Amino acid sequence: MNGTNDRPTVGLFVTCLVDLFRPVVGFAAVKLIEDAGCAVDVPMAQTCCGQPAYNSGDRADTRAIAENTIRAFEGFDYVVAPSGSCAGMLKKHYPALFKDDPAWGARAKAFSAKVHELVSFLVDVRGMDRVTAANAGAVTYHDSCSGLRELGIRDQPRALLASMEGTEIREMPDADVCCGFGGTFCVKYPDVSNAIVETKTRTIEASGAETLLAGDLGCLMNMAGKLKRQGSRVEARHVAEVLAGMTDTAPIGGRG
Repeated sequence: MNGTNDRPTVGLFVTCLVDLFRPVVGFAAVKLIEDAGCAVDVPMAQTCCGQPAYNSGDRADTRAIAENTIRAFEGFDYVVAPSGSCAGMLKKHYPALFKDDPAWGARAKAFSAKVHELVSFLVDVRGMDRVTAANAGAVTYHDSCSGLRELGIRDQPRALLASMEGTEIREMPDADVCCGFGGTFCVKYPDVSNAIVETKTRTIEASGAETLLAGDLGCLMNMAGKLKRQGSRVEARHVAEVLAGMTDTAPIGGRG
């Protein structure tokens, strides 16, 4: 599956939430990666990245999931995920998971070196500095915890959004503060999670933006749900949808 220098191969790691709740993000990711000059495939053998099991301390199941993922994607030049959280798991935590296994440790390290979050891949690896989509209106961007802190994703999505004619970025206060989702955190500590997302939705509204964007669907579903319950008219979308011009579908959580 290795490509030529001018058309490398990318294995798209779709993620569970995209597959189950927001397939348009996957199609948008394919379009953007192809626009960046790559050939894209979606291995059917892929499942979860293993993060829920990993964060819950279940190392045996996490390892089984990781082995399956590595086998499914080893033949590609790059592995790209439209999620900072999942990409962070694949890139940062897989090598640590196999650190005491020489054979699998080497495979995990080689695999992790090829892993990138979608927008970071477009900008940092493929050198994309603009997109053809336009007119997203006034948007505000939430920096997810894993994408920002594990992978250094902040300026990349804003740079591509700024290239879109008719798009205004309105920064919210504390854009880099957690939304309260945190995977299993929101299940284990619902009251704390709810308090955090209430603070976040206030900052979203304060930005005056029409649309909330982020690179992680878990964060977006959490914030979109709270915004809808509060009667907000702010719509939520994955940044890939906007960058690819695929905004014909209803926003996350439906229309208010």
